[in-house]
Amino acid sequence: MHYRSLWSDMPAIFKIRKSDFPEISGKGVYCLIFSNTYCTIDAGRLKDLEFRHGYHIYVGSALGSGGLKRLKRHVMLSLTKDKKPRWHVDYLSVSSLFELTDVAYVFTDRNIECSLAEKINSVSTGSIRNFGSGDCKCSSHLFYSEEYPLVKIENAFSEMKVNCNSVHFS
Repeated sequence: MHYRSLWSDMPAIFKIRKSDFPEISGKGVYCLIFSNTYCTIDAGRLKDLEFRHGYHIYVGSALGSGGLKRLKRHVMLSLTKDKKPRWHVDYLSVSSLFELTDVAYVFTDRNIECSLAEKINSVSTGSIRNFGSGDCKCSSHLFYSEEYPLVKIENAFSEMKVNCNSVHFS
């Protein structure tokens, strides 16, 4: 099912089943929104990570040769939970304690991942130190929100002068 805002300059919002998530071509930057209850998990070398009840937002980039096709990998991994984790975020995807609820993404070939992470951090109420940020100088690329954070993410993209697409999983 497809929902579009009444205002033409607003982003498109889609609501689909994870199994129907399409392969998206092009380069870009994205956010994955996970919901969870309070828990402690390991993520690779990061041990005993404490996660508060609420939502966690992972900020990533897809600027390599595969581009945004990696979104389908993230979505399918969160559905099947049947692969060995490779990246920090994969540990959330395969955990039964986390549910991927939304994906928000923009098409861009600009490296705006860290700028987006900074904006998301400024409107969040916490982060998991060193999570997903091993290849940059950011303190984290995983942020906490007690409340459903999609509007905050869309606003962050908007402040960066890029229109995002949002997918909510039913």
